[in-house]
Amino acid sequence: MSVLTWFRYGVAAVGLFAVSAQVLAADPNATPPPVTVSIITTEKQDLPIMDELPGRIAPMRIAEVRPRVSGIVIERVFKQGSLVKEGDVLYRIDPEPFKVQVDSAKATLDRAKAAQLRARQQADRQKELRERNISSPQQLEEAVAALAQADADVAAAEANLKAAELNLHYTEVRAPISGRIGRALITEGALVSSSDKLATIQQLDPVYADFTQSVNALRALRRAVKEGTVSSISEDEVKVQLRFDDGTEYQQPGRLLFSEVTVEATTGQVVLRGQFPNPDGDLLPGMYVRVLVEQGVQHDVIAVPQQAVQRDGAGRSQVYIVKADGTLELRTVRTGRVVGNKWVIEEGLAAGERVVVEGFQKIRPGATVNPQAWNVDPNAPTRTANRADAGEQRSPQ
Repeated sequence: MSVLTWFRYGVAAVGLFAVSAQVLAADPNATPPPVTVSIITTEKQDLPIMDELPGRIAPMRIAEVRPRVSGIVIERVFKQGSLVKEGDVLYRIDPEPFKVQVDSAKATLDRAKAAQLRARQQADRQKELRERNISSPQQLEEAVAALAQADADVAAAEANLKAAELNLHYTEVRAPISGRIGRALITEGALVSSSDKLATIQQLDPVYADFTQSVNALRALRRAVKEGTVSSISEDEVKVQLRFDDGTEYQQPGRLLFSEVTVEATTGQVVLRGQFPNPDGDLLPGMYVRVLVEQGVQHDVIAVPQQAVQRDGAGRSQVYIVKADGTLELRTVRTGRVVGNKWVIEEGLAAGERVVVEGFQKIRPGATVNPQAWNVDPNAPTRTANRADAGEQRSPQ
């Protein structure tokens, strides 16, 4: 076969490939198929107002162990860091000096009773003699007065004996409350008095959580209640939950005890206190926590999943709306607080509008889409933020 023939075959092949490429090439003017997106239809709903506030754990009861009498400590009974019950012996003070005081008080009482017996006999004798008109009225009066003095001496001696016995009892230093005792602050052989602190006991089940809220947030909540957009909740029905510093939630729910009626002048904060069970000892005094407290219910609210909210270059919140003709509209909205995994939309959306939740990669304003109902992922993480947090996350509109 000649070179010319091979050349003709090559030209024919090139022409065939060119025709095939034209046939396979897409029409640049053809309309691409609609992109499938997941949407939700907005509706008005009632959402709880959950504020996440900073707080610290405090023991429900705390007591300093102090001696009631002065003396030398001869024994420490408790184990440091252990649980003790009210009335348990913690320290023993040398009881010998106090036993001597008890013996002395008993002897004084016996002497007073002997004097009382003699005075009573004298009074009875003078009374008999006076009835027989043998003694004078003055003698009878003196005998009665001596008996009264003897009775008083006996009463004083009995009181002194009780005080001595009480001091002897106080040589055993006992736990004033039940709880966990800390480290021992003195050792055996130390001379202690009532001003010395021997240890500290803290009751840790249940515990308190003291947390603060700005007075401006409270005033805004009260204004909303007066306007009727928010329903208040009584303190007995308020739901309180704890979240640790690492973001994990404490499983035991608590209850709100009270809120202060005064505002701290230096911070402008109001202090609130909650009570939480602590059977496993996970909550320790001084621990930093976040307290989630439900302070009301907001009515007729529109909320969308957090992933539906996009941000433009200026940080403004935007959502894609599927219009009635199936095209997309990019609308700027104003976001509020976060409830669970949803943004509350304060402005820019109405009930019944279709908002895109998934499928943002291939869409643009004006594009035609194929909307499908969004299937909620039950394993999606949730987050609850207070109004202040939401304001920090939201850029200026």
